Amino acid sequence: MKYLPRVVDAEINELMEIMGAVLIEGCKWCGKSTTGSYHAKSIIEFQNPDKKQEYDEIRNTKPSLFLNGDKPRMFDEWQMYPVIWDSIRTDIDHTGLNGQYILTGSAKPSEGDTMHTGTGRISRVMMRPMSLYESGESTGEVSFKEILDGKDISGVSKLSLEDLASVIVRGGWPASIKVTSDSKYIFAREYVKSLIHEEVRNVDSVERNPEKMLQVLRSLARNISTQVSNSTLEEDVKNNFENDISRPTLMDYINTLEKLFVIENVNATNLNFRSKYALRTKPKKYFVDPSIATAILEIKPNDLVNDLNTFGFLFESLCMRDLKIYTQSFGGNITFYRDEKDFEIDAILRTRSGKWGAIEIKLGAGYIDDAANNLLKFKDRVDTDKCGEPAFLMVLTGANYSYRRPDGVYVVSIGTLKN
Repeated sequence: MKYLPRVVDAEINELMEIMGAVLIEGCKWCGKSTTGSYHAKSIIEFQNPDKKQEYDEIRNTKPSLFLNGDKPRMFDEWQMYPVIWDSIRTDIDHTGLNGQYILTGSAKPSEGDTMHTGTGRISRVMMRPMSLYESGESTGEVSFKEILDGKDISGVSKLSLEDLASVIVRGGWPASIKVTSDSKYIFAREYVKSLIHEEVRNVDSVERNPEKMLQVLRSLARNISTQVSNSTLEEDVKNNFENDISRPTLMDYINTLEKLFVIENVNATNLNFRSKYALRTKPKKYFVDPSIATAILEIKPNDLVNDLNTFGFLFESLCMRDLKIYTQSFGGNITFYRDEKDFEIDAILRTRSGKWGAIEIKLGAGYIDDAANNLLKFKDRVDTDKCGEPAFLMVLTGANYSYRRPDGVYVVSIGTLKN
């Protein structure tokens, strides 16, 4: 099967030139093994049941035997045999060679499973399900590089409103991309089943109630793209589950989902403001892919088209997934702004060089003017003496056209964007 290039490929190649090993981590089914294999010359699949006895014997006698093989050597689902981490670190210390090992992991190992941090030897790369550019559904006519450089842009998306609903429900799962029938929507539902019944137990061998975990996931899905508090989630679960859920249990379930890279926090911005209003600092929670929410809530594409409010929240989740993928490629990070008067900016992008920009996310063209005005108001609140002028102001939209307005605000269709 032909390899579909990923945005993280360039990051992996760069790190393999300067580091002894690279760890590709992210949720299951996002393509880590395929991408790792593309960059590797030999592979050990730790999840292979036919090899378990052999791997157990090596782990218990001489773990360095795992390292024998053509380099770069890949260890798939390394957290199943965390001793490999220390073996790799020791080998890199002794040889001083770069680009020797690739690890993939769909769960963070428990504390104490490794002796050393790997700092300076093993670099981490976060991988997510496919962005619209990776899946071939964004034209890629507009790049963040052009926007950060202040250039004019133009592009026309191929995606209709119905298409956007479809890609949200389907998700960015690589195995679903080439499926043309409605079977493509099954992948997200099967992922949720696997998550509830297998992954949450396998991550640390702790038994967790599948029904209660489903209720936690439903509560998170209902509150997608918001600053939901743990107390709100706790109350929501209690109201929809016949038994109470304690705060420690809720926190364990949420921590487990974070450990499995299923949910991600987006933090409040730390830009300097002239505003007299206090900043709300609680993070927003997002699923790593919007299709997880639609699968949990049993939402179909037509349901989104008929409920534009829900569509808007899930479209924001789709955009945040793609923004995280694209900005990671040039060392950027994403935060958001919201003050006590509920003045909000959906995303603040900052690069390693200190450039920054503000992004409003709107599904339809009818909201572009209001969003652009909001961005211009936001610019006035920022202390540019300390933060510098914004490199860009952008409305990221589901509408078809990408262009630069006379007031300088970029209007970018998600169906034309790339890193």
